[in-house]
Amino acid sequence: MQQQVIVFGVILGSLFLFVSGRIRYDFVALIALLFLTLTGIVPPGKAFLGFGHPAVITVAAILVVSSALLKTGALDQLVKFLNKGGKSISVKIAALMVMTAVLSSFMNNVGALALIMPIAIKVGKHHKISASYLLMPVAFSSLLGGLITEIGTPPNLIISSFRTEAVSESFSFFDFAPVGIGLTITGIIFISFIGWHLIPKRKSDDVQTDFFEVDDYMSEVYIPEGNKNINLSIRELLSQLNLDINIVSIIRGKKIIIAPNANDRIEECDELVIRADHSDLSKLVEKSGFILKGSKIIYDESGKMLTDEEHAIVEIVLRDDSPAIGRNIIELDLRRRYSANLIAVSRKGISSYYRLKSHRFRPGDILLLQCSKSTLQDTISKLRGLPLAERGLDLASSNHSLKRNLTIILFLLSIIITTAGLVSVQISFVSCAVLMVLINVITTREFYEAIEWPIIIMLGALLPVGEALQTTGGADTIAGLMLRAMHVLNPSMMVVLLMIITILLTNMINNAAAAVLMAPIAISLSVQMGVSVDPLLMAVAIAASSAFMTPIGHQSCTLVMGPGGYRFGDYWRMGLPVSILVLLVGTPLLLYFWPL
Repeated sequence: MQQQVIVFGVILGSLFLFVSGRIRYDFVALIALLFLTLTGIVPPGKAFLGFGHPAVITVAAILVVSSALLKTGALDQLVKFLNKGGKSISVKIAALMVMTAVLSSFMNNVGALALIMPIAIKVGKHHKISASYLLMPVAFSSLLGGLITEIGTPPNLIISSFRTEAVSESFSFFDFAPVGIGLTITGIIFISFIGWHLIPKRKSDDVQTDFFEVDDYMSEVYIPEGNKNINLSIRELLSQLNLDINIVSIIRGKKIIIAPNANDRIEECDELVIRADHSDLSKLVEKSGFILKGSKIIYDESGKMLTDEEHAIVEIVLRDDSPAIGRNIIELDLRRRYSANLIAVSRKGISSYYRLKSHRFRPGDILLLQCSKSTLQDTISKLRGLPLAERGLDLASSNHSLKRNLTIILFLLSIIITTAGLVSVQISFVSCAVLMVLINVITTREFYEAIEWPIIIMLGALLPVGEALQTTGGADTIAGLMLRAMHVLNPSMMVVLLMIITILLTNMINNAAAAVLMAPIAISLSVQMGVSVDPLLMAVAIAASSAFMTPIGHQSCTLVMGPGGYRFGDYWRMGLPVSILVLLVGTPLLLYFWPL
């Protein structure tokens, strides 16, 4: 009993840290594992066996394969039709969601989102549809599509491995498909015709700029000696420039003037902190002669930021595993390490006394960068960001075409071999990833960069924690408490109860972590109820991927928060109905194909 108390305490403490975000989730998992090891609950010899677990290895392999599919443009041809047809928002949302769901079924969720998000933005610009109406449905579709196959999302792989431990056989590649396809179709129909009306419109429909509208960028400009605008008041300056910019503070030596009034005058060598969109920011530099700070921005002879055949201006949104997270601009050293110049940053809630050099990056931040076109893709890859404009890769050469075709062939062979049961999923996809390196589709460096190490560390550390929950009897205790509800609930409703608990959990912590923690409880519950373990494990798999109500439950939801202009409270508006739909539609489907 004492060991159970320790395990419960560690899990509750981990949940608190997961939700608070004070410590990154992979380190939370490591702390939990080390604590249980030091207290003797997890044997030292088994502490790190989780890192060799088939589910962990398969997740890493899928990430590499997904990266290769993106790099070679193997899937680009599938999305060209999205700008065709009518202008109906429902039709566009449905088309985007179908494509995302199909891709997400066979590759990493975030990889599918990385491919579709720029397309969605372009579709929005072309048809004057607000980004907020498109990006959340796309993110939700990446979660729904992941339900269809064993490799579609990490929870499916985890649940499949737990089934191996329970009945000595894992789920097959398409065992998830009957329920997953039904939920995906239902979700797409609901969101396309009803759900999107529940999303607040956060963006303007101005499509005249070169870049899609995001929240106004915060940037800094320096007023050089002899500038023509010196001694003008702010009112006179803004009137003369005729631009929609907001001067939020003035740095004059060691003095900072916060929220300056219209009569304050501009002085030589002042630094202005301004809020403006990309278009007005560019025009400000061109018209005023001010100098953008933050990096060594390259200008042409007319004073415009250089965007010629060699240089590009690009917007990227940072993933939560980006090396930039938690660092400021000086620590990151973009110019030297990443061959990029930071022009501006966009994030909701930046205060009026904000300084660019003091900005610490967070997941979902949008960066406006200037870099060489020859290093553009490498820069985005190293920063682990998603571009908000179409990729500039030239895939027309025969070399690229050959690599693209080889990538598709290897990928399809892996699926066929796994489905046929010739080899296990981890062997099949690790072989695929290694072959892609050997035939030079991706480099060895790209192989390792494609792996989301925080996810791998978290999974490898949490799997022994989940096992400890089982070996100490903790899972049995929780299952016993849940069984008390059987006085008022039948076995089918117990499945619903298990799904509700898992859905609430997955919206607060990582979906893979939710699957690891809930799978042992599902197994214990099946034993105590005297029913098949399959429907309960499937229930956990479905619910663990239903992180629709918050932006923190899944990376896909986090990544669209900035580009879509969403607030934390926007997600539940559509996410709650979709979660209820998962319960209402998913439970009958689940019990039909996987009876108790």
